[in-house]
Amino acid sequence: MKKNIHPNLIETVAKCACGESFSTLSTRENISVEICSKCHPFYTGKAKLVDTGGRVEKFNKRYGF
Repeated sequence: MKKNIHPNLIETVAKCACGESFSTLSTRENISVEICSKCHPFYTGKAKLVDTGGRVEKFNKRYGF
């Protein structure tokens, strides 16, 4: 492998718009994100399924959910 071609990784703090912050490795010093795992609807359980043509009901009926 070639030497000195990879960027330097530094430990940095990522801050979410909801106020959550966590440390990670990155090539940038300060990272700000709009959504994180604390406020994302999928991880908080507030996600809604968009049913297109009854596919969710069809799946539930087929597999007995």
